[in-house]
Amino acid sequence: MKSEIQFINEKLLESFGKLESGITKDEALAKFIKRAFGDIKDNPFCGVQIPKKQIPKVYIQKYGIKNLWKYNLPDAWRLIYSIENGRACIISIIVEWLDHKSYERRFCY
Repeated sequence: MKSEIQFINEKLLESFGKLESGITKDEALAKFIKRAFGDIKDNPFCGVQIPKKQIPKVYIQKYGIKNLWKYNLPDAWRLIYSIENGRACIISIIVEWLDHKSYERRFCY
């Protein structure tokens, strides 16, 4: 089942635009994230589902997240996304991408 990719907010979309355009000088990360978007579009369940009790409270309070998925990127980066069921398709909502250290802090590992 295919899905549509959306960003959780305009700020994250702008951050990706900067990353993609080379402003942030991390072309490899932009390439990895774009590849992840393609995989998620083809199969929104390709990531690892994060148990509900481990969803950071900030995601629940700020965005009303009910489920969370992790897509492992190279170099220990993580792409965090949620899945919503739209009327005509599944919508995969990109929440953020983090390096491994930030991921561990966010998820209290």
